[in-house]
Amino acid sequence: MEEFVNEMQQVDYGDSNIITLEGLEHVRRRPGMYIGKLGDGTHADDGIYVLLKEVLDNCIDEYRMGAGKNVEVRVKDGHVEVRDYGRGIPLGKMIDAVSIMNTGGKYDSKAFKKSVGLNGVGTKAVNALSSTFIVQSYRDGQTRRAEFVQGKLVTDSDVFDESGSERGTYVYFVPDNTLFNDYVYKEEFIETMLRNYAYLNTGLTINFNGKKILSKNGLTDLLNENITAQPLYPIIHLKGEDIEIAFTHSDQYGEEYYSFVNGQHTTQGGTHQSAFREAVARTIKEFYAKNMEVTDIRNGIIAAVAISVEEPVFESQTKTKLGSRDMSPSGGISVNKFISDFLKKELDNFLHRNSDTSAILLQKIQDSEKERKAIAGVTKLARERAKKVNLHNKKLRDCRVHFNDSLSKDENKNAAIENSSLFITEGDSASGSITKSRDVNTQAVFSLRGKPLNSYGLTKKIVYENEEFNLLQAALNIEDGVENLRYNKVIVATDADVDGMHIRLLLITFFLQFFPDLIKKGHVYILQTPLFRVRNKKETFYCYSEDERLAAMSKVGANPEITRFKGLGEISPDEFKHFIGKDIRLDQVTLKKEDAVQDLLSFYMGKNTSERQNFIIDNLVVEEDV
Repeated sequence: MEEFVNEMQQVDYGDSNIITLEGLEHVRRRPGMYIGKLGDGTHADDGIYVLLKEVLDNCIDEYRMGAGKNVEVRVKDGHVEVRDYGRGIPLGKMIDAVSIMNTGGKYDSKAFKKSVGLNGVGTKAVNALSSTFIVQSYRDGQTRRAEFVQGKLVTDSDVFDESGSERGTYVYFVPDNTLFNDYVYKEEFIETMLRNYAYLNTGLTINFNGKKILSKNGLTDLLNENITAQPLYPIIHLKGEDIEIAFTHSDQYGEEYYSFVNGQHTTQGGTHQSAFREAVARTIKEFYAKNMEVTDIRNGIIAAVAISVEEPVFESQTKTKLGSRDMSPSGGISVNKFISDFLKKELDNFLHRNSDTSAILLQKIQDSEKERKAIAGVTKLARERAKKVNLHNKKLRDCRVHFNDSLSKDENKNAAIENSSLFITEGDSASGSITKSRDVNTQAVFSLRGKPLNSYGLTKKIVYENEEFNLLQAALNIEDGVENLRYNKVIVATDADVDGMHIRLLLITFFLQFFPDLIKKGHVYILQTPLFRVRNKKETFYCYSEDERLAAMSKVGANPEITRFKGLGEISPDEFKHFIGKDIRLDQVTLKKEDAVQDLLSFYMGKNTSERQNFIIDNLVVEEDV
């Protein structure tokens, strides 16, 4: 590592490396082109986290170029400070580097190789979308500081001596509240982002609000932090130049992947993830020299793959999916061949040297094969049935745009793809209200007939035997994994009563049992609908809690009309459109290692009736009628 640092520190990075292509345009008017959605901080992919990520990416690029092992991050009350100890932005071009679009060192591959990317776009977008943005660079005993308001320069210190400060760059910004309405940073989202940086850059220390974040074991640490099922064998961890891979298997269904390019978390996968899926199955099949199905080999796999490439091509500005197959990590070969060659050598060697692991892996593959063959007849019939009803599925009222559609240069279409949603409702009355008030471009509806089956403890055979589960699987297009998921948001929309809560539990149990990656990737939500309507002749308030009801009553004055909504079917379509439009309230279903999925499912959905009954009695809360 020290040799790498010394070698890279010799690379010149000066004013001559900063190349200007064109001026800054459109960022404030069309922020979606640069950071995806705006949001208010409720979800991990909201714009305020993308702003922080864009600033951090530059710090990480400095570390990867061998300059600076520490990054300080402070977030408080919506104010963000980031300080790295890299080479510092060249002082003569510092203003241009943070304010003129497509100006930066990343266009000069001599100064930055295999970077996350953007001194050309990222920092400028942060500047433009912040009410206040301050940048200060420290180089060779000198410094320069500039302040911007909504992307416009207001003060510039010019270069002055600062002999006591360590080199590097300091950035302070406050996201513009007129764009990010009432935003709040959630520390858990930031910490997850920073941990990913640490896993991918062993030796880097990030100090976040006084807490040190670092990793000694790279992707092994990442998997240990995220695995919610018991691994069947110790994590296989393989490292090479420009590539790092870690994986194991568990008894959970499906496949689970964490993929990265140049430190960027590609949550939607892409070329490198597909290449890994193909190569790991092929290598394992060749190692055992048996006629295995790739689905049996990959079933239950939990893997992380990280590669470094020069000039990566992503399918969107937010860089969540790697596009091109032609970029070269090393030696001028394609991503596919690079990953394939690496696994063919390193994984094959590992399995030969670790007979205990290879024996457990073989048993897991054989168990998956046995189960697959046992339900082959049921699976075939279910697929044929799903195919027949695909065009005339009475349970599904589809939308026009889907999450697995190809991205385009049309910003509005890409935003629609991102917003594609499937509402899972109970009964005809609820689905009728949503169907009549939905946005037909982006919102689909899947109607359940009564309560779905409790799938806890059942095998995947039930997914194909149960018509409702089979049709839901087909509607979501997740039989072979979530890579081609048809809807970005899978929204459980049930009544806010005991039966509705039970249906929520049954659906979440189904997803946890058979498609846990759907929840881990953040695609499953609960729709919040109002419990009360409070109004007088002039004003109407929809209230989602008792506190909101009391506040509304104080606003409308004496003798308000109060309606308690007990089911979604009671809300008229004209009213319902307000609750699934721009002001939609969604609670994301999340899953962490400490959630101990099997223990939770066993307690809440298992056959321990008396134990659960005592728990309910001890924790019973009686709600008084209005």
